[in-house]
Amino acid sequence: MAIAMLILPLGGCTLRGAPSYEILGAYFPLWLLSAVLGLVGALVAHRIFVSTGWAQTVPLQLSVCMAIGLMVAVLVWLSVTGQLA
Repeated sequence: MAIAMLILPLGGCTLRGAPSYEILGAYFPLWLLSAVLGLVGALVAHRIFVSTGWAQTVPLQLSVCMAIGLMVAVLVWLSVTGQLA
């Protein structure tokens, strides 16, 4: 019974399969690519804030940059999996 309870959540992985894509001969999971692009989005947002002078006026700049990075990561995930309609 305990083994069945541990295996039960893994059944969701077979619904659509794990979206992984071949890049330069290696397969990468989509969540990893989304996370990296989200990090790049947050870094770009920070650089824009610094170069335009908004860094002095934006409160909680770390939270704002993290939110922008999360938004980029989610948009990449949804657009690549085809769920963004």
